[in-house]
Amino acid sequence: MTSQQYVPTKGNLMALKKSNALAKMGYDLMDRKRIILIHEMMQIIKNVRTLRDELSSAYHQAYLALQEANITLGVVGEIAKAIPIDYGLQITYRSVMGVDIPKVIYQSQDVRITYGIGSTNTKFDYAFTKFQKVRDLTILLAETENSAYRLANAIRKSQKQANALKTIVIPEFEFNIKYISDALEERDREEFSRKKVIKGNLINKDIE
Repeated sequence: MTSQQYVPTKGNLMALKKSNALAKMGYDLMDRKRIILIHEMMQIIKNVRTLRDELSSAYHQAYLALQEANITLGVVGEIAKAIPIDYGLQITYRSVMGVDIPKVIYQSQDVRITYGIGSTNTKFDYAFTKFQKVRDLTILLAETENSAYRLANAIRKSQKQANALKTIVIPEFEFNIKYISDALEERDREEFSRKKVIKGNLINKDIE
């Protein structure tokens, strides 16, 4: 660290002390933000683990149901094409300490049969409902995992900024504050000594 860029004046000392106080306040805010974000993310991570297990189980059940439908009806790919694509998703955001967390809005519709029931059977209907559950869980997991990713990224940035303030910015301010304080104190001592010498010389001159 170097203080050559700072002229040892009272004005610079006051400015550095003010900047140092702001840097310390910034560090406290960054650290507090990091703690809040970590707490939020830990709650979400619990949900992610649960949802992954539920989705894995739902996929397993859905594919078993699909296999049974294929066995009884043959390959049901053509029948499945009659099922319309669902576009009923909307994404909004909520803010957590300045971090935008996605919220997927999906109005789950009642099960509607859109394929010809004469060419299918109950096993196909069962597979259809199982894959609807997969869809619902996938939407929820996507929202939750994206939230966790955004929070983790924000935590890394907050930690990086807090570390920079703690290990670089604040120590440099304090180093330069000490440098200027020492320089001003030395200047005051020199000025005091000079005045003392002048006063002594004047006293001696009067005596003579």
